[in-house]
Amino acid sequence: DVSPKAVADLTREKAVGASSLADLVRKLNKPRAVWLMVPAAVVDKSIEDVVPHLEPGDILIDGGNSYYVDDIRRAQELAPKGINYMDVGTSGGVWGLERGYCMMIGGPEAAVRHLDPIFKTLAPGAGNIPRTPGRENIGGTAELGYLHCGGNGAGHFVKMVHNGIEYGIMAAYAEGMSILRHANVGEQQHAVDAETTPLRNPELYRYDLNLRDIAEVWRRGSVIASWLLDLTATALTKDPALETFAGRVSDSGEGRWTIKAAIDAAVPVPVLSTALYERFSSRGEAQFGDKLLSAMRYEFGGHVEKSAP
Repeated sequence: DVSPKAVADLTREKAVGASSLADLVRKLNKPRAVWLMVPAAVVDKSIEDVVPHLEPGDILIDGGNSYYVDDIRRAQELAPKGINYMDVGTSGGVWGLERGYCMMIGGPEAAVRHLDPIFKTLAPGAGNIPRTPGRENIGGTAELGYLHCGGNGAGHFVKMVHNGIEYGIMAAYAEGMSILRHANVGEQQHAVDAETTPLRNPELYRYDLNLRDIAEVWRRGSVIASWLLDLTATALTKDPALETFAGRVSDSGEGRWTIKAAIDAAVPVPVLSTALYERFSSRGEAQFGDKLLSAMRYEFGGHVEKSAP
């Protein structure tokens, strides 16, 4: 770590500290395995810094969220130096320290096999999750929470799609909860003018629903129960109105790359695409387009834009 304090803190936890990359590499047994866990934007720079200290036969692992296309390029660049490059898509978030990390691995089979004890240690293991019916004679590391998905880039490709799916699931929960939050719209006063769609049968929308409790009951035996729903219930319990959040939702790249792969493969992904575009909108990226829509309505029909509530 670049922070001396972080190194000192971990050293007190019985980790072996290092003062520089050269010092780090010297302290590793051969063949060395160096695991990078940095943002995608600085992976190439990190590789550039560490490679001069490595030797043929060493293994370099990117455990962040890199674009799989970059993994293929990096593996090709490092191959002449005899350095084995691996990409490990890692899922589990901040809870991985307690639960273990789900890992999707790409790279040379021999290098993956060499590091199997490390993957097995970091993975969640079988735990108390029942075996999938029909897998009795299949086995494999997937049941332990890690999988060698294929050659270079395969691990991050699988993790990329995993994150695209994550966007879609999160969007579905968010949209559903938003409908429930507005189930009392019939109790509200509505303007009567040419710019407002009338609410027919307002008596059908007079429910003041407790979203915190709904999330909780859905956790227990419902078809849509999941870990993401568990986290949703936690968030709503802490802050029922979500007043501590502005609603600006970031995207770190995986959703975009998933959509690009879908376009290249001619695979329709309307749910994942919409979930990504909604994240753009949440950050105000649709603001100019929305203004233009309002401007066109004014130009063709004299429709005056209403003030925000």
